[in-house]
Amino acid sequence: MITAFINGKVFVGDGKVLEHATVIVEGDRIVKLGKGKTPVPREANKISLEEGTLFPGFIDCHVHLCLDGSADPVTTLFKDPLPMTTLKASRLARKTLMNGVTMVRDMGGKDGIDLCLRDAIRSGLILGPRMLVSRQMVCMTGGHGWPFAREADGPDEVRKAAREQIKGGADLVKFMATGGVMTPGVEPGAAQLTEEELRAGIDEAHKAGRKTATHAMGTEGILNALRAGIDSIEHGVYMNEETIAFMKKKGIAFIPTVSALFHIENKGVEAGIPAFAVEKTLRVKPHHLKSIRMARDAGVMVAAGTDAGTPFNEHGQNLGEMIFLVEQGYSPADALRAGTSIAAKVLGVEKDFGTVQEGKVADLVVVKGNPLEDMKTLLTSVAVVMQGGKVVRNDL
Repeated sequence: MITAFINGKVFVGDGKVLEHATVIVEGDRIVKLGKGKTPVPREANKISLEEGTLFPGFIDCHVHLCLDGSADPVTTLFKDPLPMTTLKASRLARKTLMNGVTMVRDMGGKDGIDLCLRDAIRSGLILGPRMLVSRQMVCMTGGHGWPFAREADGPDEVRKAAREQIKGGADLVKFMATGGVMTPGVEPGAAQLTEEELRAGIDEAHKAGRKTATHAMGTEGILNALRAGIDSIEHGVYMNEETIAFMKKKGIAFIPTVSALFHIENKGVEAGIPAFAVEKTLRVKPHHLKSIRMARDAGVMVAAGTDAGTPFNEHGQNLGEMIFLVEQGYSPADALRAGTSIAAKVLGVEKDFGTVQEGKVADLVVVKGNPLEDMKTLLTSVAVVMQGGKVVRNDL
């Protein structure tokens, strides 16, 4: 099967935007990126780009497909029977793909549902974004996320917990360095797993060739994770100059998950969100936004991640994260790179994904209009989605 995207704007993802470009896909790969008049095979399925912009498939670096985005998704998760959670997750995965996100990093599932979903998508059994999964999060006893995390205390136990995730099929290992918003009775700014515990788990993951990530809101916990060798900081609410300088020097990625903050604030307790979650969100908001601006000004590597599945943070609305980044002072081009080439680098898949280049896997998205001029089109005007050379949505 040959598909040709003809005569339009192409956001390459490496900083270049091509006008009047043509992209030819054969099998699952991009075989030609041409400017101006480009010969197109007669048998190709032709898709005009005259009314739209072609992007690399978008990547969300932080989702929870087992959480349904309801007002109190954690409570719902434990009330629903496992088959219901699985059916919901499958539907939400399809919705995510159809709205332009061709790859996600799932940052904590339940009872292996995330692993089965990943494998079902890979085998072609169901439609959904390519998935990298962390399986169970690793936290201290009673730590943030404990109801569906692997609790562990002390370096040896954390090392064992990391080994368990790897044995179970995890693509990466996620550690909980601090408290958070969605677990009652824990403080977002409080350090939880220690530097020594984090180092043991991170070393074990790295030995197995796995990347690591940490839920980290408080300054001490962020520093613990950075010194322990973490690969990415999720949320990063209470950054300071030391954390920012460390991340900039070492090239450590920051995934702000702005979407989670804004959806909880906008809906509030009136919509049924637990009062403790709303209270903590409002308390951390000014610090979170300050940290995002500090990271922007310092040139820290920032990738798009939504925390989709948290209250009213809907799967399928993932591209809104890049709109939120623009509202925090990022240029549209930088925000779009955060959801394409930078996200691919954070996930370690930049060889095959993240940019529109010859030889790369043909995960491609066409948005009607030009998001570089109007970012809101990301949420309203996704028209074509291609995954691995197959068109799964075409509204043109």
